[in-house]
Amino acid sequence: MAKCAFIGLGVMGYPMAGFLAKAGHQVRVWNRTQEKAQKWAKANKGEAAATIEEAVRGCDFVFACVGDDPDVRAIAGPALAAMRAGAIFVDHTTASAALARELDEQARARELGFIDAPVSGGQAGAEAGQLTIMCGGAADDFARAQAVMESYAKATTLMGPAGAGQLTKMVNQICIAGVVQGLAEGLHFAKRAGLDGERVIAAISKGAAQSWQMENRYKTMIAGEFEHGFAVDWMRKDLRITLDEARANGARLPVAALVDQFYADVQAMGGKRWDTSSLIARLEDE
Repeated sequence: MAKCAFIGLGVMGYPMAGFLAKAGHQVRVWNRTQEKAQKWAKANKGEAAATIEEAVRGCDFVFACVGDDPDVRAIAGPALAAMRAGAIFVDHTTASAALARELDEQARARELGFIDAPVSGGQAGAEAGQLTIMCGGAADDFARAQAVMESYAKATTLMGPAGAGQLTKMVNQICIAGVVQGLAEGLHFAKRAGLDGERVIAAISKGAAQSWQMENRYKTMIAGEFEHGFAVDWMRKDLRITLDEARANGARLPVAALVDQFYADVQAMGGKRWDTSSLIARLEDE
């Protein structure tokens, strides 16, 4: 069993840290809102730390799941400075590949390991301990961290050196953006054509059109229910990072760029915290 710190107790981090504790690891948590850290400590076998330095001191692994590049930088500085030599910092935030490489250099200068490990599966996957984790970093650091990450993952894969995990997550978001828009347009078309959406999905979901989004989101999309899932604000953040990377490496992402603008329309409709499947709402907004 390992001594672990978990920084960031949002909708993802809170249950992830919980699964670490359930697996028998010693867990100390820190959150910007201390009340949430105290709540977590009461609900789980673990401790709440008053500072980041207190949370990470003496730990074998430090896990983080925050919002964006600036948030990662804000917590990584004090964390890396207080970690013991040989410990590993694992960043589950979806952030830029450039930041991952930067933190990897800083970690190695302090004789620490670093893994960029963005996740897929959303809040439901975190709460079920069934996340998919895409990792970048050194093979030996990954091997050590993988055994602990399995507490809340169904699959962990080393994709290459530092930054490779973040790049793989970008591929994930590119694919999701196109699939959700296609599903939204299909359901919208079915409605305008006078078809029963439920029967349409029953007819096509066992064929080539099938997708996770279709299986898990078609009912709420038909019902116009979006107060759940992965927020539009976070998807736009992910697509911003992805499109910035594409401009740097020369990749052409016309569909992803277009869907990003469609999400901007959803934000303007008041759907900043709606699930990403809310793309259908802009098609039916009259």
